[in-house]
Formats: sequence, C-alpha cells, structure tokens
Amino acid sequence: MFLGSLVVSRFLSLVAHFVVTIIIFLSKDANVKACLPLQYTDSEFSSKDTELIIGLSLTLVFLGVEFGGFLGGCSMFSGTASMFSIAAHSSAAISLSMFVLEEWDCDKFWYVFGFCSAFPVVMETFVLLGVLVFRADR
Repeated sequence: MFLGSLVVSRFLSLVAHFVVTIIIFLSKDANVKACLPLQYTDSEFSSKDTELIIGLSLTLVFLGVEFGGFLGGCSMFSGTASMFSIAAHSSAAISLSMFVLEEWDCDKFWYVFGFCSAFPVVMETFVLLGVLVFRADR
C-alpha cells in the first residue's frame, strides 16, 4: 500500500516539475528582464536568455533520464529513491512556480536546478548503475 502511494506521488511530482519547466520556457522573457538592470543592452539580454535556455534544457534532459529510469522500472519501487525524488521534484514545482509568478532573478534558478534537478538525476544514475551491476552479476 505504502509503496503504491510512493509510485503515484513520484509520478505526479515529476509531471508537475516537467509542466512548470515548460511554462517557464513559454514565459521566460519576464524572468530574463528581472535579471538585468533597468538600462540593458541587447547583448546582455541575449546572454541571460541563452543562460536560462541552457538551464531549462538541462532540466528537461534530467527529467527525461528520471522518467526513463522510473518508467523502465529500475527505480520505481525503490523507497529511498522515490521519497527523495518526491521531495526534490515537489520542491522544484513549487519553487519554479514562484520563480514565474514573482519574476525571480535568473540566478536563483540555478539553486533550484542544482538541488531539485541535478542532485536527483545523480541519485537516479546511481540507482540505474546499481541495477545494471546487480543484473550483470546474475
């Protein structure tokens, strides 16, 4: 019963993080302008815009890796990985929603990225490697 709830919660938190990331892609101009001084040049805007696009793209790639491991069954029933993933992606969905609504500075995105996207994909990678090594030993 408990593990089934974790599976559903993990899936929903991953989807929520994915949806909010797509929304940021669609409305990133306001956040890019929040990163810049009142008088900014086109090159400054372009630089910050590219930086945010790279971060959002990496987030989508990392979410793809986690979806792959999760839906592939490698980490679906790992209680520790599921709890960590739920916490990280729920936090990301809430933080990134605030990022959009309150037009946070772009530099704050990287904190959310590090703790809520990069760190979970590292954990997912370790789980995937553990499964591959365990299956290779059979």
